[in-house]
Amino acid sequence: MSHVSTGGKHEARAPEAVSTPLHAYPRRWYALAIIAVAQLMVVLDATVVNVALPHAKADLGISDSNQQWVVTAYTLTFGGLLLLGGRIADYWGRKRTFVFGIIGFALASALGGAAWNDTSLFLARGLQGVFGALLAPASLALLSVLFVDAKERARAFGVYGAIAGGGAALGLVLGGVLTEYADWRWCLLVNIPVALIAVVLAVPIVPESRAHGNTRYDIPGAVLATLGLSLLVYGFTKAGETDAQMRLKYGWGSPVTLGLVGAALILLALFVVVEARIRNPLMPLRILAQRTRGGAYLASTLIGAGFIGSVFFVSLYFQLVLGYSPIKSGVHSLPVSVGVVLAAGLASGLLPRLGPKPIMAFGGVVAAIGMILLTRIGVDTAYSTTVLPSLLILGFGLGCTFVPLGNIALIGVDEHDAGAASAVVNASQQVGGSLGTALLNTVAITAATAYGRDHLPRTPSSDAMNLLKAQSMVHGYVTAFWWGSALLVVAAIVVIIFIRASKKDLPAEGGAAVHVG
Repeated sequence: MSHVSTGGKHEARAPEAVSTPLHAYPRRWYALAIIAVAQLMVVLDATVVNVALPHAKADLGISDSNQQWVVTAYTLTFGGLLLLGGRIADYWGRKRTFVFGIIGFALASALGGAAWNDTSLFLARGLQGVFGALLAPASLALLSVLFVDAKERARAFGVYGAIAGGGAALGLVLGGVLTEYADWRWCLLVNIPVALIAVVLAVPIVPESRAHGNTRYDIPGAVLATLGLSLLVYGFTKAGETDAQMRLKYGWGSPVTLGLVGAALILLALFVVVEARIRNPLMPLRILAQRTRGGAYLASTLIGAGFIGSVFFVSLYFQLVLGYSPIKSGVHSLPVSVGVVLAAGLASGLLPRLGPKPIMAFGGVVAAIGMILLTRIGVDTAYSTTVLPSLLILGFGLGCTFVPLGNIALIGVDEHDAGAASAVVNASQQVGGSLGTALLNTVAITAATAYGRDHLPRTPSSDAMNLLKAQSMVHGYVTAFWWGSALLVVAAIVVIIFIRASKKDLPAEGGAAVHVG
């Protein structure tokens, strides 16, 4: 983390900053509680809308090919702007960015709750991601400067990590409760009172801090990265777009799809060129050059793509195929989070003894097995014997990967690049989730469309067509699970080949906190 100014001339220009060193700030534990509340709001929104998605689709007329934008509009802007958000927090003021991010997140949530069509909902979700990209790194930076003692920092980041894991689980249940007993819109509107409480408490309690050094922003890099990733997701979406007869309008080989993907790749290549030449890069390429860190970031991207992209379909399967209520769907999705929490505790204890590589590789393989077990689902599958163990195994494997990822992100990184290196882990997971959701949604739609076309009944009665529709959806989900498992296997292979860190290389205190979900 960059050096923080707490006195002298800088202090005179920032009267809201505390006059004592931040690590000795007497109300730092109260500040932690406020930061935890705000972080809970961000984490909740990554999962709370999953359960509400079928109802939002029906209410706003969202098509199957566009449904993934409810997730990707949030994760894409969040991941794409996370690095820039970290720089803004360092230079503009971490408390100021934190408060501004909370207020903006609440306003975006209000827009989403009042959405009148699919476009307005996608816009609101994108704005939530923008303000989340300010809020999340500001939260981490505040924790880093408030808690420098090894034991205190471990406790603080433990609270933060528990929010990340437990918040995802709470989001599933809360989304079900709000959708079933109120309205799906309350899954977004619930952020408003939480944000108000956080802002009212943050203004008098959370201290201000800033970083010294070059305060210029890499705007070209942020624009190129976000536009490039957005076009890539849009290209994947176009490939799976269907007409009224459920026939593919474009497909993977169409000029539209290829043009969008090609333009995206050009923009992303330009991003790399800019980062190599600019004096204050958004993502210093030197942090990717080291073998272990580069492998960790690539593995994080693949894990995000496989996990977030595939679990997207679990809530759809529960409600659209098995006919679960929203709250039942949320509760029955919890085993993934339970598995993550159990594995995270075990991995934290084993990490100092075994090192990161074996734990991450094991986790990737176990998560892939859990995903493969999900391919056994059918139109009338028993939850307790098929879905439940699959989700538990999937979550356990993922938990084994998340903990080491946060620790190896800072191995060999100098102090100047520590913030960027930490942010890349979270950004890579979110970007991977965006691309994976778009890709696997298109894969699922393509597979479901082909299955429906190939299995049309000779006498298309209403019951027969309803059964075919359910079977087609299941076939699409199963295909997506196979692809997701393949991504997780590749992530495990990347870990085995590239990760060279041992237990002796782990940082003595803390590490990057990895955002889950």
